[in-house]
Amino acid sequence: MHDETVDRTTNGSGPLSKLRFSEIKKLDAASKHRLSERFAGEKVPTLQEAVEECIKHQLVIYFDVKGHPDQAAAALKNLYHKHPELYNSSVVCSFEPKVIYRMRQADPDVVTALTHRPWSLSRFGDGSPRFQSLWKQQWMQVLDVLLDWAHHHLLWNLCGVSAFLLQKNYVSPDTVQYWSARGVEVVAWTVNTAVEKEFCQRQLNIDYITDSLIEDCEPHY
Repeated sequence: MHDETVDRTTNGSGPLSKLRFSEIKKLDAASKHRLSERFAGEKVPTLQEAVEECIKHQLVIYFDVKGHPDQAAAALKNLYHKHPELYNSSVVCSFEPKVIYRMRQADPDVVTALTHRPWSLSRFGDGSPRFQSLWKQQWMQVLDVLLDWAHHHLLWNLCGVSAFLLQKNYVSPDTVQYWSARGVEVVAWTVNTAVEKEFCQRQLNIDYITDSLIEDCEPHY
């Protein structure tokens, strides 16, 4: 699950943490998908099931960890030991540097990446402010500046990352060159339109995360 609730991606409703696993297994994971008719009744997979399916189809996996550094690192460590092929076919990534730091401590052989969107603390993806309070909004903007500096000058090295997952609007040739000089690959997200894909492939020569490789989708921020 990407979200804290099941509303956006299933036919259910409510916080994921309040649902029993038996209840989650009854949800339709295709109900909100654009190909819902083709995959009606698709069940929500466990992490283990999802990994086995990806390995079966030789897909690269990005384990996008939203929090709980210690628990996540322990769970993923066990998963990598159970499926050694993951060392060459997956990346553990997170907005939270502590997650990556803990993962590297748990298993230094795992490929890791930091995920970043400038101004994420003070603004939503569409650019609108997160807070109505002026002083809080300004304070979070200061923290955003500090966080961006830390990503570029401290955290990437401290966490030992191999890639930097950056929101597409902030990726430029200079950005790619900056990280390339440090031995870090840039991956853009979420690249959904043909123009964006062309730019990443032809101009920047970088990998990207998309909602579909074969068709245009709604722009995502």
